[in-house]
Amino acid sequence: MISEFFPVFLNLKDKLCIVVGGGKVAERKVENLLTAQAKVKVISPEVTLKLKKLAEEGKIEWEKRIYKKGDLNSAWLVIAATNNPEIQKEIFKEAEEKRIFCNVVDVPELCSFIVPSTIRRGLLTIAISTSGVSPAVARRLRETLEQIIGEEYTLYLKLMKDLRKQILNLNISSEEKEEKLQKLALAPISRYIKYGDFELLKALIEKEGLTFPNGLFEKHFPNIFSTKNEK
Repeated sequence: MISEFFPVFLNLKDKLCIVVGGGKVAERKVENLLTAQAKVKVISPEVTLKLKKLAEEGKIEWEKRIYKKGDLNSAWLVIAATNNPEIQKEIFKEAEEKRIFCNVVDVPELCSFIVPSTIRRGLLTIAISTSGVSPAVARRLRETLEQIIGEEYTLYLKLMKDLRKQILNLNISSEEKEEKLQKLALAPISRYIKYGDFELLKALIEKEGLTFPNGLFEKHFPNIFSTKNEK
């Protein structure tokens, strides 16, 4: 029976995360863990060239052997990327005994957490899960959303972070601050960024008594702003 999973984002910075397995699947898992700034240890007799290079560069620790009981001591999280059913069960059993988050790839019944299909746009992360019953469907949904939520959202969230800080520093009531935040969230700011409608964007921001952060846009669209400066 497939469990209902609780959606959550984990802070893995500097936490020991173990990946058992050294193939392409393990490689992808390691890359994601490194992105989250985890401390990564790989346990496998053989690994891909990329994993070997990461180990040589000191970015991960590689123990060149098969998994054995006790390997999860001090671990915060473990991912089993091996197709050996017996080892999968042993890893899950040890993880459960030690209350360590465990994911056995493609075996949801041996998971205390699953990894969703994700879309990342800078500070924005969207996670999609089918509770492990159909990763293919999750992938299709992700691909659909990727067409809708483009790279402009990276800059959009940076801008909203700046504007929110400005609003919170205004000498107005909490209700007025919330009203401004909601108004900006409903405005077509991402569309203005996508199509380079910076005059409309600037007018919208200044209408709310805020400062248009030219520096943020000059970095991402130097051609547009250098042309304006030349005029």
